[in-house]
Order: sequence, then C-alpha cells, then structure tokens
Amino acid sequence: MDVDYIIVGSGSSGSVLANRLSETARVVVLEAGGSDLLPYVQLPLGYGKLFYDPAVNWMYQTEPDPGLAGNRDHWPRGKVLGGSSSINAMVYIRGHRADYDEWGQAAPGWGWDDMLSAYRALEDNEAGADDFRGKGGPLFISRNRRGLHWLVEDYIKACGEAGLPYNPDFNGAEQEGAGTYQMTIKGGRRNSAARAFLRPAMKRDTLQVLTKAHVTRVLFDGKRAVGVEYVQGGQTRTLKAREVILSGGAINSPQLLQLSGIGPGEVLSKAGVPVLVDNPHVGRNLNDHQGINYTWEMKVATYNGILRPWWGKALVGLQYLLTRGGPLAKSINHGGGFFRTSADEPRPNMQLYFQAFSTLIPRNGERPLLTPDPFQGLSIGLSNCRPTSRGHIHIRSADPFAHPQIVANAFSTDKDVAEMLLAVRYLRTIAAQPSFARWVKQELRPGPSVTSDTDMIQDFRERSGTVYHPSCTARMAPEGEGVLDNHLRVRGVEGLRVCDASAFPNLIAGNTNAPAMALGWRGADLIRGK
Repeated sequence: MDVDYIIVGSGSSGSVLANRLSETARVVVLEAGGSDLLPYVQLPLGYGKLFYDPAVNWMYQTEPDPGLAGNRDHWPRGKVLGGSSSINAMVYIRGHRADYDEWGQAAPGWGWDDMLSAYRALEDNEAGADDFRGKGGPLFISRNRRGLHWLVEDYIKACGEAGLPYNPDFNGAEQEGAGTYQMTIKGGRRNSAARAFLRPAMKRDTLQVLTKAHVTRVLFDGKRAVGVEYVQGGQTRTLKAREVILSGGAINSPQLLQLSGIGPGEVLSKAGVPVLVDNPHVGRNLNDHQGINYTWEMKVATYNGILRPWWGKALVGLQYLLTRGGPLAKSINHGGGFFRTSADEPRPNMQLYFQAFSTLIPRNGERPLLTPDPFQGLSIGLSNCRPTSRGHIHIRSADPFAHPQIVANAFSTDKDVAEMLLAVRYLRTIAAQPSFARWVKQELRPGPSVTSDTDMIQDFRERSGTVYHPSCTARMAPEGEGVLDNHLRVRGVEGLRVCDASAFPNLIAGNTNAPAMALGWRGADLIRGK
C-alpha cells in the first residue's frame, strides 16, 4: 500500500486525524496497544478497572518528587485504540477562552476563533447548537443531567452559598461557577475518540490500522522523515510514507523524537542516540494539573454502599445490562466547577470535582487497586488550572521499550503552593455551607486536626497527584522557544509533525481530552493546506 501519511498513535488527536485525512489521502495508523472492544473500556465507570491494567495502560511512573513529599506518582496513559480517551473519566471541557488567546499569540492560527470553529464542527452536543456549541458533528456529547446522585444538587447549592453560582454550561459563555460536567458518553457507553472518529473511518479503503505495532524510531533520508521502524509480533518492520505524524501523547511523542535523534544533545548522547537535531526543548516544558481529594463520611448513602459489596456490584451490573443506566453508566465525576482563589485572578485558576464516592489512591509499593472506602464516603476534589511548575521527559537509553524518565516537579514554585493552600481552604468553606454540611458526619481526609498552613501544605504534598493531563512537551512556540511551528512541523527536519497534547503551547484550564481532539481537527485542516 502506498501511504501518504503515517500516524503514530490512535489517541484523542490521532483518531481525529485518521478520520479526516483518510477522506482524501491514504493513511496508516500504528498503535502500540490493542483493540478497544473490551468490556471495561466500553463501560463508563469501568475506567477504575483500567487504572492499573497493563493490557491497556502504559503504567508510567514519575521520579520521586520532592513537591509530592518524595512520592513517585502513577501516570496511567492509554495503550489501546482511542489512547487515553479509552481509559479516562470522560469529562468534556474545552478550557477558557483566554487559554486559546494565549495559544494564538504563541502560534498564529490557533487562537480562540480558530479553535471554536474546530469545536463546533466536531461536536454533536446534546444541548443543541448555539454560538458556542456544535450539533451534527461526529462526537456526541452528553449533557449529563439524568441519573445523577441526588447529593449533586445540594453540592451545587452549597457552592452557591459559598459565593460560586450555578453554571449550566462550562463550555459556554462563561467557565466560572458550579454545575454538572458534559460527558463523552453515548447510549450508556464510553464515546472515545476511537468510537467517534477512528472506527467509522476504518470502513474506508484509504485507512489501515495496525495494532500491537510499537514504533521504535522515525526513519530519515538526510533530514527528511521518510517513514518509521516498528515492531509487531516480534518482527521489526519498516513503513514508508510522504509524511510522518506523531500522535502518541505528551510522553510517547517526545520520547520517540529523542529516540530518533531530535532532542537535547546531551541527553541523546548520554543515551547512545546519534544527534540529528539538537533541540533542548524536546521533552521540556512538561506541564500537568495537580489534584487532591477531601473526603467526608456522610450521614446518608453514597455510592460506596452499593459499589463496595459483591451483592451491590451484582445489582448495579444487572441494572446496567437491563437498562444501560445506573452508576456504571456514568463517570464518577457527576459535578464540578471552576473558581478563582483570589479576586485578583483574571479567570478561574482552580477546578472542582464532585464524587458521591470515595477511595484511596494507592501509593508506590501499595496494592494497585481502587476500592470504595468501607463507609458512606464522599469526596470533593480540586486541581490547579494553570500551574507554573515545569518538568521534563528524557530517554534513559536507546531502548525504545524502556519507559523514559518523567520528572514532574509538582508544586516546585511558590505560586503553585500558595494558590493550592487558598484552594483547599475554599474547599472546606464549600463543605461548611448548610446545604452540604447537614449531610456530613465527619471529615476524614485530611481530618479536622489539619488546620495550620504548614499542616495543610504538608497534607497536599503527601496526598496530591496528577489528574492525568500532561502536556506541552513538544509545544508549538516561536523559533527558539519550542519544538513545532504553527503548522505542527518539527523544526530542523522535513516531513515530520507532532499532533497531540505535547503540541499544546500551554496547558488549558480543564480536562485535556476535548482540546486534544480539537487539535487533531484543526491540525488536519492545516496538514491538508486549508
């Protein structure tokens, strides 16, 4: 098969690219993982089972992080058709308009108006079309108004009592406020990028998708990318194409660039990789949202009581099979919101997650299992929207199957620490409001004894972790400040682009699945010369 484009990775961006480019060109997608047609992938709440499953998950770990009290953070990333959109919590958030104004400044053609057009074209929003939402596109987006735990309503009332008003649409005119999240769920099933974009396109003769195909390096003729080398079924193979597009995500794409000789010269030389292009920005500028949950024991029933015992699991399983409804048909994040920690902040800098459920995230060395707490527990979590801390991704060796070094550098700036302290204090303010407090038996994590600044900072260092939004490690930026130009082309070579969250000029305020899909949509236009 003569190939116009090789796409490395079938995740949120790669699936969209495959769909749109195969309309007019011959495309091959190489995916290191396997099929997404697995029960726990299709089941919305099944992502708890995928959190530690190496069959669909790269199972990355960071280096011990001083900002997280020396803990090694667990970074699940999708190794399956659909990538991380097949194992995520399905929250659909675009980000704040000002985030994209900043994108447009760093990379002309990627501003708010450009991205709004992409979003409206790809969406089939259950809420209908307006100036902000799209209708009739490939991606169905649920309003998420039915089948919610009844405590969501009182959570939203408590936010209002704490000064954070109700917002019916975080993807509308304003992001700030409290409400329910839109979800990539359709008909009681996960609506991943693979389901919405890749599988419909796989019916075309112009698209071929190869699974269990691990790309080990990009092949060059001089400084022009001409194809890739990959391993499938224990055999090393090569594939040539007019253009190569990396869509492996914020970890895999910079890793593959470095394995192919594009990256920090010192890092590559130490790893035994010949340097083709010495670019210190490849793998740098790693940016990620850090989050923490506060947990309460409640006087009323939460999902813990039904999701922990075997009979409860059987009951909700039967409910799902018969009605495609119940807790299993939802994400655990029924509600949420965005707020500012200070009136001086020009836009929301913190995100909320309401969960009528609670669990402990195992730390390194503990049993890798997510189980509801043995009490009627409820959690409200939050994460920072635009942290100033930066980390990096560096290969350790020339072995393409070895995980790279991930240095997160969480809470490594005073600003990130100070705003998180304000945020967790506000979280307690919400919980103290009458509409919520009347149902609370006691705060369990971190507990009422943790009140001083020192203790609260120590607590969020010990208990915080990624909320799974790594980005910006091969970012679009002016020459000398990043890796890509504003057409997603890798500087210093020809015939090679990157189109995934690593290309973000900065990290948007919110979950990154929607922006990654919109990046693929907009990227396809640019690649096709539109």
